[in-house]
Amino acid sequence: MKLTLPTRIPVLTTLLLLAGCGSHTDLPDFTASGYLADRGAVRIWRKDSQKQISHMMTIFTPFNGDQTETTDYQWLDGKLVAIARHIAGSQPDDVTLRFDQGGAVSFMQRQLASHREPLSTDEVALYQFEAQRMVKISDDLLSGRVTLTQGVWSAGGMIKTCQGNDVRPYFDMLEREHIDQQQKISTTPLNIAWLETPGDTQLLLVTPENLCKNEPKDADF
Repeated sequence: MKLTLPTRIPVLTTLLLLAGCGSHTDLPDFTASGYLADRGAVRIWRKDSQKQISHMMTIFTPFNGDQTETTDYQWLDGKLVAIARHIAGSQPDDVTLRFDQGGAVSFMQRQLASHREPLSTDEVALYQFEAQRMVKISDDLLSGRVTLTQGVWSAGGMIKTCQGNDVRPYFDMLEREHIDQQQKISTTPLNIAWLETPGDTQLLLVTPENLCKNEPKDADF
């Protein structure tokens, strides 16, 4: 079960509009960021190699429903070579695409619950466009120093991050009340994902699911 966040004007909007003016080349090669979409939360992990993107994973978690969407993108020498999308939930849907160095499709498959089917040319083009769009969003987020952290919430506002650190991020009154309310009705500890910028903190996701279980690690990514 995913839990809807309280209504809040996105404080990151202005930052993202200006982020293109900055640069993220001085950040570590492995980064995590994210943003609030209309229907859910998007988390992004990215690995760069020699100043070029080489690997990116995105997870879209809807605020309502169980159709979590995980997409894995891979590049070689700056060219997109693979896309793998997995939608979990009541209607599973897996898509696998591979491209040669010239950008032509070398393998494609869509696996539904009951059968497999090929993808149309338009569907392939849409997946390629989405990859470019997500890279642009990731660039803007990282240029604005928007970083993602996840962990387990405990009483008093302390969070044990997926890296094992104890931190106490600042959440505003509405966000804190929302977390407290959800903890009262949850039978398991809550997992929290939040965004930080140089001047702000924003709650991204509150869920009883173990977020650290699927968080990639630098050495394995």
